[in-house]
Amino acid sequence: MLERLKLTLNDKKTSLRNASRERFDFLGYTFGPHYSMRTGREYIGKSPSNKSVAKIKKNVGDLLVPSNVAPWEEVCEKLNQKLSGWRAYFGCGATAKTYRAVDAHVYDCVRHFLRRRHQVLTQGTCQFPEERVFGSLGVVRLQGPLGTRS
Repeated sequence: MLERLKLTLNDKKTSLRNASRERFDFLGYTFGPHYSMRTGREYIGKSPSNKSVAKIKKNVGDLLVPSNVAPWEEVCEKLNQKLSGWRAYFGCGATAKTYRAVDAHVYDCVRHFLRRRHQVLTQGTCQFPEERVFGSLGVVRLQGPLGTRS
């Protein structure tokens, strides 16, 4: 079939894997054996790869730098676009654990960004609690039914 389409496989990148025994990464997902947090049983599934999770965290960090002096509404809109796009792509495979990890990173980055911007001397947890960041400040939370604002 590949010859008829005049395509070739890259021998360095192509390999056969047994998905019931080992994990492999493909298109940002990790496929293979997973364990249910609810039952503890093993199943064959997919989840965002560690590289994909690291990339969204890096993208969030790159947006929330001290040199970004745009109004908060613009910064929040760009941040929400990144988070919503990531959630749309990985929505069918991401676990609550993955969403919690990304949400915690987003909260920390937003809190530090706003703390620097408003020259708060403390860690900013009182001025910018999670409920405010994901609520009135308008940042989308990944954890939840539709990435809703808390």
